[in-house]
Amino acid sequence: MSRKYQSIIILCLTFFVLAACAKESSKEQGRGGKEVNLLFNFATGSLDPNVDTSYVSLRAGITETLVHLNDKDSTIEPWLAKSWSSKDGQLWEFELRDGVTFQNGKKMDGQAVKASLERAMKDSLAIKNALRIESITAKGNTLTIKTEGPFPEFPSELVHPNTSIMDVTESDFMNKPIGTGPFAVSKFTPGTAVDLIRYEAYWNGAAKLAKARFSFNEDANARSLALESGDADIVFRPEVESLESLEAIDGVKVESTSTFRVHQMTMNLERKALQDINVRKAIDALIDRSTIAETILHGHAEVAKGPFPSTFSFAPDYPEKGKGMEAARSFLEQAGYQEVNEVMQKDGKPLTFTLLTYSSRADLPLIAQVFQSDAGQLGIDVDIKQIEIPEEYMATNRDWDLTTYSNLTAPRGDAGYYLNATYHPNGALNFSGADDDHLTEMIDELNMTVEQEKRSDIAEDIALYVDEQVYNSFILHPNTLVAYDAAKVKNWVTSRSEYYMLTNELDVK
Repeated sequence: MSRKYQSIIILCLTFFVLAACAKESSKEQGRGGKEVNLLFNFATGSLDPNVDTSYVSLRAGITETLVHLNDKDSTIEPWLAKSWSSKDGQLWEFELRDGVTFQNGKKMDGQAVKASLERAMKDSLAIKNALRIESITAKGNTLTIKTEGPFPEFPSELVHPNTSIMDVTESDFMNKPIGTGPFAVSKFTPGTAVDLIRYEAYWNGAAKLAKARFSFNEDANARSLALESGDADIVFRPEVESLESLEAIDGVKVESTSTFRVHQMTMNLERKALQDINVRKAIDALIDRSTIAETILHGHAEVAKGPFPSTFSFAPDYPEKGKGMEAARSFLEQAGYQEVNEVMQKDGKPLTFTLLTYSSRADLPLIAQVFQSDAGQLGIDVDIKQIEIPEEYMATNRDWDLTTYSNLTAPRGDAGYYLNATYHPNGALNFSGADDDHLTEMIDELNMTVEQEKRSDIAEDIALYVDEQVYNSFILHPNTLVAYDAAKVKNWVTSRSEYYMLTNELDVK
């Protein structure tokens, strides 16, 4: 073979080798560059996992909890804790998972978890009241927790995002919490977005995505437009009116999933007018649930008769109640009110309400407007006040009467969470100020009951009593709506609990 042909062959071989290397390098670069942008409906100014009510740290895959909720069957299962046991429902032993590290490389062990839980209880009265922990001891990967009394459902409380485990030896909890999840914080811009990078040493296998962005926009229309323009890959709760046009876009998938959530009219029982049960009954009768579900949610909801969706065993059969304008008028007459010159009044004083609402759940302000209009027909003036963070406002201000509020009622598949949080005097979400000895006694009995069928019976009795007293009005159970670019995004799961979003399995094509 001549030198000329040898040179040509060598040149060709070199070309193919370089081409193959370049192709492989390109593929590797593609794998390394995988990322998604999820657009969420709540903005947050803090990533502190123990106090942030938007639960962004858990939802964005930064932190994890000891116990995980299985969305498919509403049961709890191991996560950072691989097992737990108790002989008496008061002294609990948790075995932590081996080989788990924080995103700074430090080992997660019993002492680290103990410090994290103690910090959570110190900084959040709500978590302290929910966990009811008397003491924690740690040895190696074993955690021994004693509750203040028998508490059979204690492990389910450790599903709560505000019990997320983090390395408390780090100090910047607001901007860069160090958790055990598949994604670490790269940059946080309060109110705008948190940028994330893959944590390579994640205990359950490194994430398929190299980067992710968990961004915020409380405008539902803007979220829908972001998906249409390609600025977002996954949009949580897009504008309901936009669903049809989104579904028409090639590759876009819209999912409507039933949840554990209820939209309710929270009543401030410290306000004089609302201390009269007939006034509360009138408010309840004025709420046109079916019309709201059809016109505002476009059918992506179940009309609510109580706090729990009808699929739960502890959702009772409620007695029929008076509904509509005339029923509301009758209840108000029983409370001593009369309509004079188109103004509902008692002892010469008009009946007025300050109604709080917030825009991060776009349907709530619309529900408030419908109620305002219907109440106006009865001569009741309703002043709608927009707020930003409902939990903070309702907890620190008592200058309101009603709030259109949305809450998860059975995210652990059990009634105890909602009933304790909402109606126990020490409840973290007891914004109504309910303090009813009989109701508290029933909740305490529920807390000490282990057998599930009996728990369901007690929970039914409590739900019926709350309905009888009309401590809050329940409007509807909204579906979770998520739209995403299915041509790009792989392995997205719309969870009923709304807790788990950016996972190590989430991928792009």
